[in-house]
Amino acid sequence: MGYTLPACVNQSNALQVREQGLANIKQSQTVDCSALVDFDSSALAVLMAWQRELFPLGQTLRLLNPPEKLKVLARVYGIANLLGLE
Repeated sequence: MGYTLPACVNQSNALQVREQGLANIKQSQTVDCSALVDFDSSALAVLMAWQRELFPLGQTLRLLNPPEKLKVLARVYGIANLLGLE
């Protein structure tokens, strides 16, 4: 089982979310985004941090149920392909 993002990921809790999910990500590379409704670019920073942790291990982050807004935001920042959101 992977990690489920909370409903809110923003600048005020991004570091905490990153740390909470880190151990789970290394075990299961899967992140369920279905609960995510209130977020900003900090959510992308968290996802990219997890992706960076997995890269040296030859693993890739897998996002399940990403909201459309997350996909759009990732495209705007030019990282959609790095997160498998294209």
